[in-house]
Order: sequence, then C-alpha cells, then structure tokens
Amino acid sequence: MTDVIFERLAVLIDLGGPVIAILLALSVLVVAAFLWKLWQFWALGVGRHTEIVRALAALDAGDQRGAANALGSSRNHLAPVLAVALGCDVQAKTRLVAMAETRLAEVTRGFRLFDSIAQVAPLLGLFGTVLGMIDAFRALQAAGDAVDPSVLAGGIWVALLTTAAGLAVAMPTALALTFFESRAARERACVDLALEALFHPMQEVTSTSPAPDRTVQVGTFAHGT
Repeated sequence: MTDVIFERLAVLIDLGGPVIAILLALSVLVVAAFLWKLWQFWALGVGRHTEIVRALAALDAGDQRGAANALGSSRNHLAPVLAVALGCDVQAKTRLVAMAETRLAEVTRGFRLFDSIAQVAPLLGLFGTVLGMIDAFRALQAAGDAVDPSVLAGGIWVALLTTAAGLAVAMPTALALTFFESRAARERACVDLALEALFHPMQEVTSTSPAPDRTVQVGTFAHGT
C-alpha cells in the first residue's frame, strides 16, 4: 500500500514538476501543524471554562475561598493568572492583563504559518499553471503546421493540475486557521470577562450603583383629574 502511494506521488510530481513537490511538502507541513495545535490546545485546556465560570459565580456570591478552589481545580491555562488576581487589587490589573496576553500568545502561536500557506499555495499553483502553459504553447510553436490538438490539450490539463493542487492545499488550511482563531477568540473573551469580574464582582457593582429613580410625576395626573 505504501509503495502504491509513493508511486502515485512520484507520477504526480513528474507531471506537475517542482511546484507540485513544493505543494506536497506544504500539505505535509499543514497536517503536522494541525495535529500539533490540537495537542497544544488539549494540553493547555483551551475551551475548558467550566471551573472558571464556577469561580466567577462563587466570587459574585462573596465566596472567595470557593472561587480559589474552583480555579485551583481548573485545567485551563488562564486559571493560574486568575488565581493570582484573587489576591491583588485593581492597581495590578495591567500586569495581570500582560500575563494573560503572554499565555494567549502561546495559544495563537503558529497561526501565521497557516495564514502564509493559505495565501501562498494558490499563488504557487497559479505559477505552476503559467509555467505549464508556457511549455504547452512553446511545443505548439515548435510543431508548426503539424499541430496535434490532443497534445495541446494534454499540456493544458497538466498545467492546470498545479492550480488544483494549490487550491486543495489552501482551502483546508484556511478552514483550520478559522477553527483555531475562533477558539483563541473565545479564550480572550473569557479572560477579559474573568478579570473584570474578579476586580468588580457583581455583588460589589450592585451595592455601589445608585438606585433607579422610580419617582412618579403625579402633577400631570392630578391636573387631569
């Protein structure tokens, strides 16, 4: 089975030339990077916000010990930063935000690789197509009056093969990047909300906010009666 795969890859490279070889190398790189990011997200606990939400609920209820216990049991990579924030005042918020950004930068590491491949792969495919079309029309010119349309058509479909290969690499790469970026955006939203909730618990906000003015202006009603 492996021999058959390598044989087909060799035929593909022979048809498409070095551009196909480069695109195949990029596809292998994308698969490796995708698997690495999946493992990294699992190891960092990306998306595991249950304990963080439980800690914020405990903090809003005035139970700081319960919040600390919830953060201590969380596997999310942002939990240690939030645990440090429990013992800090609002003046340390800037430092804590910087700490959270450092951890989020680890989550987004490798995104530029996906973005670069998603942009370069179609261009490489188009470049290979242009080179193939040049060869096809050069063969057409060399044939002179004895032009075989089947030979020209064969040269054109081989040239278009690189464009198809470039798109086949770029589209899954773009989808993978979108998936990882959405997960990273949720992590950022979670830590922003958590830091605000830690320094401004709902209980504190409710107690310090002025009561709504419910005074009824009865003068107009009295005038009407």
